[in-house]
Amino acid sequence: MAKILLLTGDAAEDLEVMYPYQRLLEEGYQVDIAAPAAKKLQFVVHDFVDGFDTYTEKPGHTWPADKSFAEVDPAGYAALVLPGGRAPEYIRTDLDCLRIVRHFFEADKPVAALCHGPLVLAAAGVLDGRTSSAYPACAPDVRAAGGTWIDSAAHVDGVVVTGRAWPDHPYWMREFLTVLRAKAPVS
Repeated sequence: MAKILLLTGDAAEDLEVMYPYQRLLEEGYQVDIAAPAAKKLQFVVHDFVDGFDTYTEKPGHTWPADKSFAEVDPAGYAALVLPGGRAPEYIRTDLDCLRIVRHFFEADKPVAALCHGPLVLAAAGVLDGRTSSAYPACAPDVRAAGGTWIDSAAHVDGVVVTGRAWPDHPYWMREFLTVLRAKAPVS
């Protein structure tokens, strides 16, 4: 069974972790969640409220991380998923997280990143010369990392699929599954 690695941490957007996690399980992939530490993670719910300039945040579900970043051997995984929320702001400072991300790019393995997830790609130095969607507030970070920000629900650059936020799930995941089925079929 092909294995998928999902990198996240506390304050990840609830829907952006749980939707790809469950959707990939449904497809028949094994999905491991890695975080800075193997512990119960606290996710958050971001929502859009009329009159607010940005999203609001409320506590979401809790979910256990299967392993810490330090324990991950990325060679054992066929693809990578990076959900958004606030978790990418701090996991991008973890050297093991960056080591893992670089492996997937060097090996040309499928990568899906949503919302603030491309912040981790920027920190890993893998966006130079690439195009990437992301939450619009992250566009300056994509550009500062040498990438070109694209306003798209599901942008495909080779084997990398990016989107803006959880409302893009149907489009983002459809494109990622197309790439995944071609590069890393279930069996």
